[in-house]
Amino acid sequence: MKRIASLLLASLLAVSAAEARDFLRTQGTQIVDEAGKPVILRGMGLGGWMLQEGYMLDIDGVGTQRSIHARIAELIGPEKADAFYQAWRDNHTTKADIDAMARWGFNSVRLPMHYALYTLPVEQEPVASRQTWVEEGFRRTDELLAWAKANDLYLILDLHAAPGGQGNDNNIADRDPSQPSLWDDPRHQDKMVALWKKLAQRYRDEPYIAAYDIINEPNWGFADKADSNGCKEDGNAPLKDLLVRTTRAIREVDTRHIIVIEGNCWGNNYRGVLDDGPWDDNLVISFHKYWNVTTRDSIADLLALRDRHRMPLWLGETGENSNDWFARTVALVEGEGIGWAWWPLKKIRYNNPLQVVPNDGYRRVLAYWKGEGPRPSSEEAEAALMRLAREDVRYENNVQHPDVIDALFRAPHSDQSVPFKAHAIGAQGGIIAAVDFDMGRNGVAYHDLTPANHHISDGGERVVWNPAMTYRNDGVDLGKGDDGALRVAGMRRGEWLKYTLDAGAGGRYRLALDGRGTGRVSLVLNGVPVKAAERARGFRALRLAPGRNTLVVKAESDGLDLQALHFSR
Repeated sequence: MKRIASLLLASLLAVSAAEARDFLRTQGTQIVDEAGKPVILRGMGLGGWMLQEGYMLDIDGVGTQRSIHARIAELIGPEKADAFYQAWRDNHTTKADIDAMARWGFNSVRLPMHYALYTLPVEQEPVASRQTWVEEGFRRTDELLAWAKANDLYLILDLHAAPGGQGNDNNIADRDPSQPSLWDDPRHQDKMVALWKKLAQRYRDEPYIAAYDIINEPNWGFADKADSNGCKEDGNAPLKDLLVRTTRAIREVDTRHIIVIEGNCWGNNYRGVLDDGPWDDNLVISFHKYWNVTTRDSIADLLALRDRHRMPLWLGETGENSNDWFARTVALVEGEGIGWAWWPLKKIRYNNPLQVVPNDGYRRVLAYWKGEGPRPSSEEAEAALMRLAREDVRYENNVQHPDVIDALFRAPHSDQSVPFKAHAIGAQGGIIAAVDFDMGRNGVAYHDLTPANHHISDGGERVVWNPAMTYRNDGVDLGKGDDGALRVAGMRRGEWLKYTLDAGAGGRYRLALDGRGTGRVSLVLNGVPVKAAERARGFRALRLAPGRNTLVVKAESDGLDLQALHFSR
């Protein structure tokens, strides 16, 4: 019996060892595992968990976490505000979120850390120049790491809010502009370096930690204060010095983990940073991509930097756009062997995998903050805020958006659409909601003239690809009626929608296009064009094949709204 037990234990240990993650490392322009096999990181950033930004909570104006905390404290008092944040961290990200990420296809998660959860701010240190460690951040990181390991996911540690704040985009680093920044006070830099050394000591033997992303989105004018976000900076000497110093501190205790560096101008300006080449043999160049075109030319400078220094690139943060833009961006970077981390997993908006739907009481709090409603009582505000933190943000209460997941994993590599919902047309007919068109890229599942926001590239205004900002994240204009019913709104000539449906035994059907607006509509049924007709008139004697059919509905005039496709005998 002892021999059987010993054999069983040895077998379990062998399986455990075989399934354990490799330490990742760099090899030329690629990230590889210990066997030298290239690894494409496909990850999600947990924005809003340890560090809030106002837009994620639908808060207008200044959106630093400290300002949000102050607003909450003004309503319910400082102690209850602290209780809100404790509940928020308890419930915003749980194992259920990480389990879901693994099911969807992610292999990594990026943790945006707020330094103050790990160490005291310099002005609160009881002894100057010493570091006081805070257990909250380390405990939660350990817990997240355990969830990631249970799902065989890598974890990337990202210092999102550095001591003092690393840029003039204050929200992303919770910076207080009335106080010295990271770049103005050496004590902040000392604390940042000490924190990374502490983290490296703690995780140096952990292969499920993929990398240390040592400073998120620096954006600072070192040579010219008018260049507030450092996009014109040519030297970047203070940034390089801090990156080198932090790398050396990490290497004193950890020689194996990848170190990710980010340039100025929100992570993209590397002028001066790598002029003398890499200072470590296990560095990765991160870049961030938002609101620009998805052509290869849009990342040409970064590809040149990669090839010049023989270093891997990683798209460390991107998102906040339409599904079509998501799919095209993934296709672009994966075609170059580059991994990615999307942003964020959830917020009070529709263009992410999970959507937080806040309670009505929180909406009244927002109305007060926006000057559009009365001040709620302390009791009302506390109830609403605690419900937001304890219930609304939890995975099981979030709205899931499968169209976003499809845009990240299937659509980038496919010229086929797939059903958004199952559509069955029975012997007597059936109804398909117009908003339930197929999933896929623009030009595959639908065609819309404003499929994404490219305002950084074209210099124009921000584009809202779905004016209703609800239900799904494709570049199709949706509208909402007074009764809350959704419709495809304002179709323009040439725009079209594709539907995949099952017609059972098939046969001839009439098709009414319920909606508003006069104008002509044409169809393509199973690849065969159908002559255009007035929307209000509809179509007669459409022959649906038994089983699966595809139907394209195309606007031949401007200004059409579609509510439903109504099939009948």
